[in-house]
Amino acid sequence: MLNWLVNLTLITKILLVYLVLINLISFFNIGLDKMKAQMHHARTRELTLWILALVGGSLGTLLGMNYFRHKTKKQSFQAVLAMILAIQVWIVYWLVK
Repeated sequence: MLNWLVNLTLITKILLVYLVLINLISFFNIGLDKMKAQMHHARTRELTLWILALVGGSLGTLLGMNYFRHKTKKQSFQAVLAMILAIQVWIVYWLVK
């Protein structure tokens, strides 16, 4: 069942672990920011959330936005996130091609 994981190269395994971790971090940072907003505490800067998405956590950011219902109406945040996703899709397409 997990033979595909065993057969991956070391660099691919490292990349896979990195992507899982950065997406978990991104997901929970969206939730943490939502909690801070509800408690009227100092918020996580949007730049921080965008950087987490930029370095590979875009899926975690999107899932966190939907799960926690946070930043779903802020179009300026979503516009930058959409640009980040477009760049990432283009890079993956370019690498695979």
